[in-house]
Amino acid sequence: MVERAVRRRRRRTRRLLLAAVLATVAATAAVRAARGDGGGDRDPARAASEPSTAVAAARVPTTTVPVPTTTTQPPFDGWVDPASVGAPYGNVVEGVLTFRGNPTRTYYGEGPVPSAPRVLWSFPATGGMCSPSTEKGETTTWCGTGWTGQPAVFERDGRTWVAFGAYDRAVHLLDGATGERILPDFPTGDIVKGSVTVDPDGYPLLYSGSRDGFFRVLALDRPAPVELWRLAATDVSPTRWNDDWDGSALVLGDHLVEGGENSRLHVVRLHRGYGPDGLVTVAPELVFHAPGWDDELLAAVGNEVSIEGSVSVLGDTAYFANSGGLVQGWDLRPLRTGEGEPARVFRFWTGDDTDATVVVDEEGMLYVASEWERHTPRATEVGQILKLDPSRPDPVVWSVPDQGSGRAGVWATPAIHRDLVIVPTDAGRVLGLDRATGAVRWEKHLPGPTWQSPVVVDDVWIQGDCGGVLHAYDVSDTTVDPPELWAVPIGGCIESTPVVWRGRVYVGTRAGRFHALGDG
Repeated sequence: MVERAVRRRRRRTRRLLLAAVLATVAATAAVRAARGDGGGDRDPARAASEPSTAVAAARVPTTTVPVPTTTTQPPFDGWVDPASVGAPYGNVVEGVLTFRGNPTRTYYGEGPVPSAPRVLWSFPATGGMCSPSTEKGETTTWCGTGWTGQPAVFERDGRTWVAFGAYDRAVHLLDGATGERILPDFPTGDIVKGSVTVDPDGYPLLYSGSRDGFFRVLALDRPAPVELWRLAATDVSPTRWNDDWDGSALVLGDHLVEGGENSRLHVVRLHRGYGPDGLVTVAPELVFHAPGWDDELLAAVGNEVSIEGSVSVLGDTAYFANSGGLVQGWDLRPLRTGEGEPARVFRFWTGDDTDATVVVDEEGMLYVASEWERHTPRATEVGQILKLDPSRPDPVVWSVPDQGSGRAGVWATPAIHRDLVIVPTDAGRVLGLDRATGAVRWEKHLPGPTWQSPVVVDDVWIQGDCGGVLHAYDVSDTTVDPPELWAVPIGGCIESTPVVWRGRVYVGTRAGRFHALGDG
């Protein structure tokens, strides 16, 4: 909406006003210093070495400069400022650069949203992106893109790039206008389930994991993508579960933060730069890793404790959950300051598989969504959709159950939109919850499972279903059941999260292809 543009204009206006105020204060300070009329705040030691008031007065006009009353906030001391919730991932690269757009997982794209879209192009033009993959000893053919599968869409060299990993064992880099390859595909040894991340600081780097066991750093400034570095899931120990990488990494300063299905949190110092030939370089160093489990969790659920969601960060605290239902917060400030060691500062057990990414709002509240698989007493007690306050001994602000004998629980990552939380469930029931109280304001029923995370841009909520239809709803009034604006059948269960970017919607499906929709 208009709403985001208005907020941007207001922020620009505030910055300009602040700059004017600071300039006035600086000019006034110079005048006062030259005149020697600093009053009681003046340093006597400096006064002895400064010109006398009479001399200064001879040099400086005696006109009075009004000093406005103002206070300035010191710069935020931490990796992720709470003021960045809902905003793009930095101000260097334009685009949606990681799963859910920023470190708090609360940025979904930039409008305008198409008003009557159709499919403008599909990739590949014919056939599908498919390959065999083995899970728990069973080999099946996987097609298209799936959970989480969101593309990264960004501006580079005067073009809109669309980057995503797919079930054909490759990372693709396409032109957002045409769907043609900008660079050749980068092959991996197995399917790519998670969302790629593009470097937010302008380095031509892409970060992606694969079920082949490796997390990679790829260079994009060559004729073809080049692997500069890889981290194997077995490079750390001890580990649990398997060697896949579903999470979408974050780059904070020169550090990369990523969770793996080996159930460890990894922090890598990248040492990014450029070589004598002008090409981007990295010299990564694993500087910290920590278990996603503890003994209490293993005693409750066993070894199925993989980290499948993406790590979220607010301030210096990294939040993540795992398939055992353990939600943790780790203080990473020592890695930023070089003093001390990171420490766990928050622990909460949901009782069941929690693969959805933790969402953090501007007040530091956590929105957590869990599956309904183990049916433990704990999961029955705390519910499947929770708002947590990590500063409280009992962190549950509110909870909403989604239980039953059939499909239930949540795989999708919740979306926050003003005073609303939107949560799709495994069964196809999509809930609109009051952000303050958790009360159900409205619900919709779509062909499930609805694993795609909701996207809200310009007061339009976009949601895919497993019948292959992409829907748009008007959420300008968050208190009413949203009316449908349009629905476009594109085929195949839509598990992947879309990106809205400047008039287009980019999304893949399990039918084997990736699509761009727009009004064109």
